[in-house]
Amino acid sequence: MTAPDAIHELIAKFDQHGQEYQTRKNETELRREFLDPFFQALGWDVFNKKSKSERFKEVLHEASVEVEGKAKAADYAFRVGDKTMFFVEAKKPSVNIGENPEPAFQLRRYGWSAKLPVSILTDFEQLAVYECKTKPSKKDKASFGRIKLYHYSDYVEKWDQIAAIFSREAVLEGAFDQFAESAKGKRGTAQVDDAFLEEIERWRDMLARNFALRNPSIRNERELNYAVQLTIDRIIFLRICEDRGIEPEDQLHNIGNGEQVYAELVALFRRADTRYNSGLFHFMEEKDQSSNPDTLTPDLQIDDKVLKDILKNLYYPESPYVFTYLSADILGQVYEQFLGKVIRLTAGGRAKVEEKPEVRKAGGVYYTPTYIVNYIVENTVGKLVEGKTPKQVANLRLLDPACGSGSFLLGAYQFLLDWHDDWYTNNNPEKWAKGKQPAIYQAAGDDWKLTTAEKKRILLNNIYGVDIDTQAVEVTKLSLL
Repeated sequence: MTAPDAIHELIAKFDQHGQEYQTRKNETELRREFLDPFFQALGWDVFNKKSKSERFKEVLHEASVEVEGKAKAADYAFRVGDKTMFFVEAKKPSVNIGENPEPAFQLRRYGWSAKLPVSILTDFEQLAVYECKTKPSKKDKASFGRIKLYHYSDYVEKWDQIAAIFSREAVLEGAFDQFAESAKGKRGTAQVDDAFLEEIERWRDMLARNFALRNPSIRNERELNYAVQLTIDRIIFLRICEDRGIEPEDQLHNIGNGEQVYAELVALFRRADTRYNSGLFHFMEEKDQSSNPDTLTPDLQIDDKVLKDILKNLYYPESPYVFTYLSADILGQVYEQFLGKVIRLTAGGRAKVEEKPEVRKAGGVYYTPTYIVNYIVENTVGKLVEGKTPKQVANLRLLDPACGSGSFLLGAYQFLLDWHDDWYTNNNPEKWAKGKQPAIYQAAGDDWKLTTAEKKRILLNNIYGVDIDTQAVEVTKLSLL
């Protein structure tokens, strides 16, 4: 494939004004003047001229928001259908991406957290392709995990190579998948779900031992398991909310840097109770709440050292995770394995984590793959909603009678969210954006999105789950929340 005229023009433009760009151009200008047309030349609908709905746009643009110098999401996500294939992270031309390890670490954290095999880092002057299967470390050099590095002067000569992997046509025809499969990470390195499972299992062990040591009032294993899991669930939920802009930035980090850490955490959990009104944070008797309030965990004692360890490792640069990209599906897979073990109390009152007998007997824990969940949901829920209105769909009740960590309920809920979004968007959207309880609102880029209230209505009205394992029920609630 010959490089198109647009690429020749971009190179000539950069040749002519390269020095000026090095000192004056910021990242937003770089994206608009160089990167947007570069990826258009690769066949991507960068500006959604096909007018696809939000979840089916080929290219998602993230606002270039930085908090204390740390960006919160990749600049571009390139997708086929609703599946992200790779990220592109842009840097202003003054950043030497060939030598500076910081941008590479940032990109690899994004890709690794989202379970993407490869992604791109570029300032147009250079374009680096990184494998993202290897767990990133702040100690890695810029060259670590880098598969290819192109200089802008190579774009014409090597256009065939670039287009054969990253053009929209190459992605649709499977060439990108073949390339990604060949870009293997180092042997023995953990994917994000394996690594996160190892991390929260470490938390469980530390919390269980310290709760048991400092709280003789804990009477049985049920209470100990309850206290440990609720603490982990609450921290994970609030940390994800931070990265998604729902909670104040660095609040858990700041608590971890102070004293009386658990008391400060409990105060934060109580504030979250008034904000989210969910079973995850439930400390007071409420008329419409079926579960009992948590009267156990607020009065427990735990050493600061344990919580400081946990909270410190949730943040850059110690943390390799970007919680924006830790999807509910990834969390579900992690928790399915996590729930295969339980905390026991020894005769001496010490905590010990061991595999559940039923898991040991079954030879391990098995998680239903996402593609199977999607297939079943589309052929059950999908058939039930055909030709219906939201008012009619409100009469549906979807029950998983053995929900585990919630894979089917998550799939069904996401399907209903997408279906409602499409229905409102295609049926006089302005009408549904009015009144005291609007179902949708117009977001940036003129896209219509479901309001939080409408998402909550669908969840509470349509989705039901039951399981013999109370911990599994709590995990499902966390993931749906």
